Amino acid sequence: MRVSRMIMGIVCGAVILGGVYGTYRVVHPSREVPAGIGGGNGRIEANEVDLSAKHAGRVAEIRFQEGDMVQVGDVVARIDTADLEASLRSAEARVRQAGMTQAEAAAVIEQRKGELVLAEREFERAATLLSKGTVSEQRVDQARSQRRTAASALEAARNRLEAAKEAASAARAEVERQTHLVADGVLRAPCTGRVLYRLAEPGEVLAAGGKVATLIDLSNIYMTLFLPTAEAGRIALGAEARIILDVMPDRAVPAKVSFVSPRAQFTPRQVETQRERDRMMYRVKIRVPEQLVRQHIEQVKTGLTGMGYVRLAPDAAWPDWLESDLTKAIATGQ
Repeated sequence: MRVSRMIMGIVCGAVILGGVYGTYRVVHPSREVPAGIGGGNGRIEANEVDLSAKHAGRVAEIRFQEGDMVQVGDVVARIDTADLEASLRSAEARVRQAGMTQAEAAAVIEQRKGELVLAEREFERAATLLSKGTVSEQRVDQARSQRRTAASALEAARNRLEAAKEAASAARAEVERQTHLVADGVLRAPCTGRVLYRLAEPGEVLAAGGKVATLIDLSNIYMTLFLPTAEAGRIALGAEARIILDVMPDRAVPAKVSFVSPRAQFTPRQVETQRERDRMMYRVKIRVPEQLVRQHIEQVKTGLTGMGYVRLAPDAAWPDWLESDLTKAIATGQ
């Protein structure tokens, strides 16, 4: 009796386990990687951008916290530029002063031209009168000397005008330089991304090149894989790829191969692989389309682990579990 109950328990357990397994196979079909497709594990990565002060100064304001999203051109922080603004106003005053000096030099030129014209006429009259014997030769020499003096004065006035123009040009260049220095005090986001680290606080004095924040550039999202020579040698740049993240294993993310390392290397320790670690591997980047990233920018996070798959043969077909609404949307250009 006890044996029959035991047998019945085993049979019932087997039936239950069979039902559970069958249900699992329906919900989670076999995920065997077909021929012509290679893969490896990795994590979602993006470029880190350090936002730094170009010149030394005191941090006046920081507008974002760690984790906040920023768009291209957003003001992330401001450096105190009060002293630079004062220098800018001084340079602008020198530009105005140089302009007045230039105008004065131009007026002097007109004056010297009139004096030269008068001196030339006086010389011509004196020469005419000398030919008639009504004036002495000394008078002609005086008129000639006055003409030379007027010509020299005109040349000197022209030189002063050129010098005034150069001074005005130098003053404008200084204004431009000071303007750039003031503008450099406003630190703007160079990319659309997320604030990864806030490295300074208002009131801190930074040296030139001091970091204020580190941003994650979400316009360039990729996964790095390490594939053996047999697979890496068959990959074409631009080949289609797929990413399966651990957090959403049933939704494939489309990608393309953007980089294949020209040199083989040992697999880094932090990357787990089923192959032996002492085999030479090639680093491969598969990049998520920027269009898809922009559509889901708020959900994009770096550091997520998963698997990446690359089409090695152009005619290799993706299995159903590596297709999703995301891959179909990219395929149709939506």
